[in-house]
Amino acid sequence: MKEQEEKFTQLVREYKNTIYTVCMMFAESPDETDDMVQEALINLWRGFQKADDICKSWVWRVTMNSCITIDRKKRKRSSECPLTADIEDMLHSDENNRNTNVKILYDRIHQLNPFDRAIIMLWLDGMPYDEIGEIIGITTKNVSVRLIRIKEQLKKMNNGKEQC
Repeated sequence: MKEQEEKFTQLVREYKNTIYTVCMMFAESPDETDDMVQEALINLWRGFQKADDICKSWVWRVTMNSCITIDRKKRKRSSECPLTADIEDMLHSDENNRNTNVKILYDRIHQLNPFDRAIIMLWLDGMPYDEIGEIIGITTKNVSVRLIRIKEQLKKMNNGKEQC
């Protein structure tokens, strides 16, 4: 295996969870997640050969842009009704309900537009506002404002204010 291929393999091993999580947030099915992962890996490989500074932010950006491109091409929105559990409860529930609550939260996040989806995913991954802004291409203050609006939108879904 060539040296560059070995380095890329190591990069994929290191960031496989990040790549998969981003793709899962944009996909509507496990098969679609796999397709998005493949597309992201192709784009990561292309960018890897040219990139000077490889870091988690770069992997996020390339993967997210790959998913947004696929999402734009299909232009298919889920027609399911929003679920009605409280977002705060989902984030702070006991371990027995954790998987169910995470699924509900991901389903709601999936209903957001791609730009807002990317912001909330980065925030949930624990990235600071300045890094989120750098990845997305907006100011730190704009990240803060958008997150407030996104959280409100998710709460509206929770309260049944968003109609099917």
